[in-house]
Amino acid sequence: MSVVPAPASVVASKVPEVTAVFWVLKLLTTGLGETASDWMVVRLDPVPVVLATAALFAACLMIQLQAPRYVVWRYWLLVGMIGVFGTMVADVAHIVVGVPYIVSTAAFAVALAVVLGVWWRSEGTLSIHSITSRRREVFYWATVCATFALGTAVGDLAAHDLGLGYGGSAIVFGVLFLLPGLAYRFLGWSAVAMFWASYIVTRPLGASIADGLAVVPSRGGLGFGTGPVTLVALTITIGLVAVLARRHTRNPMPAGKRSGGAGQLSCDGAA
Repeated sequence: MSVVPAPASVVASKVPEVTAVFWVLKLLTTGLGETASDWMVVRLDPVPVVLATAALFAACLMIQLQAPRYVVWRYWLLVGMIGVFGTMVADVAHIVVGVPYIVSTAAFAVALAVVLGVWWRSEGTLSIHSITSRRREVFYWATVCATFALGTAVGDLAAHDLGLGYGGSAIVFGVLFLLPGLAYRFLGWSAVAMFWASYIVTRPLGASIADGLAVVPSRGGLGFGTGPVTLVALTITIGLVAVLARRHTRNPMPAGKRSGGAGQLSCDGAA
């Protein structure tokens, strides 16, 4: 999360630059996943919806893995599907299976630690600028899924079990989202570690904001509805992805040069 140029290896990376737009899209896709999942599960038969979403998630993963380089729409399509499918899985675990939020939080934290540990032991780095091989990309997406699962559990734990509500959760997670960047900039903490710390928090932050906008006032929200919130978030997401895709096509210069502008966020360095 620095303003220095990224290393040259980022040119072949399968993931995007970490800029302000990256974080905006990440928050949008997490909120979109939350409200889209809620809208579909309530209005449609949950079983076929979950199965269909699982199939779409698998298809998007295969499309992304088969790409020889970073392709804007493939990457963000998969991130969006992780948001939708991950929310459904989390809801099934708690509502259907009855797993308490505190238990799922602990379980997903262990899962994330295992994935990161295996990734580090295998590759010697956790930097997203090192995603230049199929194996490293698999580790990356496994980590993304684990961070999403952990963030979902933490968000539900805060909003429901801890009684913070959607507004309180949004404030708390908003602060927690900013702290890693400040710790890197002013305390010199690891760029890679701080990136993943902020990445985890995007899920509960985005979901808290989306739920706060969508749910009825009696449940602590503004009552705009899951459908309208989903539609607005989807429209903004598609617009931003289209802009990024156009820029990426018109300006295919080395990513190390593109990430050197002031004010852009980059995750370089070692863990």
